[in-house]
Amino acid sequence: MNSPIRVTVWGENYHERSERDRDAMAERYPEGMHGAIAAGLTRVLGDRVEVRTATQDQPEHGLTDEVLDSTDVITWWGHATHGDVDDAVVEKVHQRVLGGMGILVLHSAHFSKIFKKLMGTTCSLQWRNAADTELVWTVSPSHPIAQGVPHPIVIDEQEMYGEYFDIPQPDEQVFLSTFTGGEVFRSGCCYRRGKGRVFYFSPGDQDYPVYHHPDIQRVLANAVRWAAPEDNADFVAPAVVDMPAPRFDRGNA
Repeated sequence: MNSPIRVTVWGENYHERSERDRDAMAERYPEGMHGAIAAGLTRVLGDRVEVRTATQDQPEHGLTDEVLDSTDVITWWGHATHGDVDDAVVEKVHQRVLGGMGILVLHSAHFSKIFKKLMGTTCSLQWRNAADTELVWTVSPSHPIAQGVPHPIVIDEQEMYGEYFDIPQPDEQVFLSTFTGGEVFRSGCCYRRGKGRVFYFSPGDQDYPVYHHPDIQRVLANAVRWAAPEDNADFVAPAVVDMPAPRFDRGNA
């Protein structure tokens, strides 16, 4: 895209406000997880992006028609309140993705309504939250999302996600993670849905400061650029078309 990519960083904003988690979250993410993701995108991409945030506790979850109509790529982080996301908002986001908007689905948003709707599967997996070391290995080094990313990315402490991960076969597999216990996980997966591009990236549990990690910020910035629609995108989801009679037939050819 020639003009800046318009990015909406969407966050559940539950742990930041909950009585149990808010003090620790304030230390790790004083501007919220959504704020850290937004800051990382701005740091890496500068004036190539226009970044704003939206949270679930806002009216219409912060995703009004005006916001979605001016969003090229949305990032989505959720964990504890997937079921409270309004189905009407999910449908609007889904239609926007089918029409060409890119979406980055992050960490525990594998269970979000929007990701399950896009995948058509349970999106279930194995997990263990025990401060495991995660190594994020690049398995597609020529992919745009992998550019400038070390092999591997080392995350000292992170929640473990393991196989089997119930998702469709990715169109492109970019990253594969390994953990302290020997588990493996398809941690960076690309899909195309309608006219839109989807990237799932698993690192980023709320209990660890993963979104401050410069290599993770680089992955997300690369993914935003990869998922951005073409300049001529119309953001209209594909639909059934009643075609007119053929212009030519064999008798007139």
